[in-house]
Amino acid sequence: MSTESLHVVVAGAGAAGTLTAARLSDAAARSRRRIVIEVIDPAPGTGRGLAYSTPDPRHLLNVSAGQMSALPHTADDFVRWLSDREGRTADPGAYVARGLFGAYLAHDLDRSTEAGRDYATIRRRHDRVVALDHLPASGDAPAAAGVRLRLRDGGTLDADAVVLALGNLEPATSWLPPGLEESPGFVADPWCPGALAEVPTDRDVLLVGTGLTMCDIARTLLHPDRTVHAVSRHGMLPRPHAATSPTAPTGTARPGGPLGPTAYGIPATEPCDLAALKRAVRYRAARSRRLYGDWRHAIDELRPHIPRLWQQLSFSDQQRFLAAEMREWEVHRHRLPPATAQALTAARRAGLLTVRAAEVVGARTGGGREITVRQSDGRALTVGAVVNCTGTEGRVERLTDPLVRSLLGSGLAAPGPHGLGFDTAPDGRLIGTAGRSTTPVWTLGPLRRGNLWETTAIGEIRVQAGELATRILDRTTRTTRTAPR
Repeated sequence: MSTESLHVVVAGAGAAGTLTAARLSDAAARSRRRIVIEVIDPAPGTGRGLAYSTPDPRHLLNVSAGQMSALPHTADDFVRWLSDREGRTADPGAYVARGLFGAYLAHDLDRSTEAGRDYATIRRRHDRVVALDHLPASGDAPAAAGVRLRLRDGGTLDADAVVLALGNLEPATSWLPPGLEESPGFVADPWCPGALAEVPTDRDVLLVGTGLTMCDIARTLLHPDRTVHAVSRHGMLPRPHAATSPTAPTGTARPGGPLGPTAYGIPATEPCDLAALKRAVRYRAARSRRLYGDWRHAIDELRPHIPRLWQQLSFSDQQRFLAAEMREWEVHRHRLPPATAQALTAARRAGLLTVRAAEVVGARTGGGREITVRQSDGRALTVGAVVNCTGTEGRVERLTDPLVRSLLGSGLAAPGPHGLGFDTAPDGRLIGTAGRSTTPVWTLGPLRRGNLWETTAIGEIRVQAGELATRILDRTTRTTRTAPR
């Protein structure tokens, strides 16, 4: 066993960063390899990030507890943690508050830290990485190229490898009409702590976007003295999860049988086109409805195969999907907890929530926080606040984050296909503008969307974190720099 310590920096302490640090510790213990893991993020806590920091108990996980384990091969780990916490057997089919899952991720890291304490040292630094530089190989370790990180506080840090676990970055604002961004009644990011505190309770509110973010924010803002209006180009809401799990008739198989190398009728070795893929998905959804009375099985069975199917599509077919099919897919794939769906349905029936298909085409601010919004359907709406619920910006060239700008400007990273995320190798390593991986920098989660498409949920991120940890340990076993004391 080497006496040198491998030094890995994880930039980001949300779900992706926390899972990465935990799996690095596990991998170090398995390989009996000494490692220093430095997790850098300005947030006060670890594990919560944007997704799991909300204190509102009405903001629920949109996946049941039994599918939210941090460990890919221990499916009931989160349920067992919940059971221990609550002193009773937790329901694996329950949709629990998102804040609980953030606490569980912190527990997972603490558990891995304790189990791997003889080999892994995990440090937490409350700062932000603003730039990376590629360090050339040194004379005493000619194979050991590394990375120098520049921090917001002015300091620098050298590492053998870096993982960018940046999660969801800044919200998309390309839809904004002139003048709205400067209004005191505009909320650019509803997930910022305290962002909704100044929204008046006696004035109507407009939410722009009708996805999962809108559904959560609407639940927070619903009030008997106002109407919450939601608009998007399509006006489509996420479909709800089934309230109960349906069972197939006795003697029937799961729809379509096991999904192997010819998943959805598309051979693994042959390219497919968008039209053929749509036909296959619709066929299987119809078959699932006949067997179960429910289309959801077909969508869920497709999920593990999405990266391969995405990569088999031609570039032009991918573009067509993004332009015309993406939203219909997302409302079926990323679904609402039953309780959230029921609350929104009740609010719409009571006239407290409206949902329309329209775009914001203009805005005029009045006295105080009053905003009159013009919509593409000809309607004008006067509200006390406009809340951006369009989700995070996926096209990296539109981001203002200093680290992202530094990586693109230096050529260490390049935009992924269609500008979505960074271009990455199959193992998640960044591909620079030269078209190759030259720096020991990896990423996971949403920043791999252009290459994988399906990469934003815990189910994918926990697998990527484990694979990435193993890859980093394997690659750097013989090529390390001296870790900082």
